Amino acid sequence: MPGKSVRIYLADGTPMGIRHAELVNWTGQAIVCPRTRLSELSAWKETARPGVYILLGDGEEPGGHVYVGESESVRGRLKQHVAQKDFWRHVVLFTSKDDNLTKAHVCYLESRIYALAVEAGRVSLDNSQQPPAPSLPRADRDAMEEFLGPVRILLGALGFSFLEPVSRRPVPPALAGGDDPASITFRLVVPKHRVDASGAPSDEGFVLFSGSVGTSKTLSSCPRGVASLREKLLDSRVVSVTGDSFTVQVDTLFTSPSSAASFVCGYSISGPGEWKAPDGRTLKDVEAAALDDGSV
Repeated sequence: MPGKSVRIYLADGTPMGIRHAELVNWTGQAIVCPRTRLSELSAWKETARPGVYILLGDGEEPGGHVYVGESESVRGRLKQHVAQKDFWRHVVLFTSKDDNLTKAHVCYLESRIYALAVEAGRVSLDNSQQPPAPSLPRADRDAMEEFLGPVRILLGALGFSFLEPVSRRPVPPALAGGDDPASITFRLVVPKHRVDASGAPSDEGFVLFSGSVGTSKTLSSCPRGVASLREKLLDSRVVSVTGDSFTVQVDTLFTSPSSAASFVCGYSISGPGEWKAPDGRTLKDVEAAALDDGSV
């Protein structure tokens, strides 16, 4: 995929305030606003146009809780959500610079963004059901599919990756099978605790593969954050528990190799030193070799 140029404007000069983002040569635009700054959106005429918006907050899933909506005046709809929905802390809204998005267009985008979020499986959704997609002429439907590409890019660039499937980092064909860590499936086996897990590094951390087996017992040495995550995931669709063991049902992203290792083992463990390649080298060894030969 060719490179993209993203422009992000910090309205008050701080990264946590209102941000306006756009891709070069794209007719759309994104605005990110904290819930505490909604009153400031009145200065942004773009927010009174038809658009699709996403409310983001904490939830049961590790990626958080999300609501996807649309409106002919996004700013007006957000006023209703302040009174009706408590979970959200930020909103990301997308409108058009040239006023070419209609009510039907944004309804289509709402339905597709919801479907992509369900497919990616990173967040829990506050919508009671998938918003229906209107029937659009083929040309308009194709135009909205093209519009979705930059929407996904900007969401990721702004730190919201919930539309992207959990996966390992793509490896160029020339490096596949070599010393690039992302091209190798690593394994962690601890017979005493019935742990037999596999995974691989990704651009976002470490992906624990479905089918990995871990222990459901959490020891006192387990990092607090991982212990909390274990408690949450052991009671979710992510894993199935049988006695003292659990099996991971879907590829699951962790922030680091160590957090993934601690998750399956139930105690503090160094991921780089314990995840092993098929040839016996540790992840740490493979990363060092990749740096030496320029693979990473």
